Amino acid sequence: MIDLRGAATRLTSGLLRTIAPGGPLVTHSLIAGCCLIFALGPLSGLRPPPGDAEAVLAAQTGYFERWGVIPTQLWHGSGHALLTPLTALFVHGSWLHLLGNMLFLHVFGAMTEQRMGRVEFVLFYTACGGLALVAYAAAHASSDQTLVGASGAISAVLGAFLRFFPRARVTSLFPFLFFLPLRFPAWIVLVFWFVLQWLAVRDAGDGGPGVAYLAHVAGFALGFLYAWGRCRRADRVKAPAAATEGENQP
Repeated sequence: MIDLRGAATRLTSGLLRTIAPGGPLVTHSLIAGCCLIFALGPLSGLRPPPGDAEAVLAAQTGYFERWGVIPTQLWHGSGHALLTPLTALFVHGSWLHLLGNMLFLHVFGAMTEQRMGRVEFVLFYTACGGLALVAYAAAHASSDQTLVGASGAISAVLGAFLRFFPRARVTSLFPFLFFLPLRFPAWIVLVFWFVLQWLAVRDAGDGGPGVAYLAHVAGFALGFLYAWGRCRRADRVKAPAAATEGENQP
């Protein structure tokens, strides 16, 4: 879904790492882990909890409350609550929620992991994802609504991808264009997506129950700023040092 022509193919080997044997291992592992956790949880329907409908609903609610971020508990809760910005990254509320997030991670995660390297990418993913959820909780400190999903972390991957590969071409489907598959530069697609998230944040209620658009915006901004700073550091390292007076002598 991503065309590297005109973008990654012009990057030098010093800027773009060679994919290690096994491909983007972290990206594939994150996708597999999220899918496995969801399949084993009470929301998938593959392992329904025993009991009637009320028992099933209670099991689902307890599952979210245990592993998801609850803003009121995050700021005034136990040590377990402080870990929920990380555990919530691997919990999803429905098959649609899971598959949508994993599709974005699959499309944009591989090249971002390739550029960063595996260790840096997994630290980047978890740190930015956790901070995005914390940003949402800080803006809704009095809320007792549970927040789950990898959207904040994947939004950070999108932000980093925009900085690293702005001219890579991405195949996209737009509803107002009758879902025709069209290819656009990544910067057009991702900037358009970010603007939609920002407009949703400005709506009353931050997009409604279950949609944490503010976490998307925060994650995207964190990812872009991290990648921007990383590129600046790389440019400074590669810049030739000025010769001293002694080195100018014949």
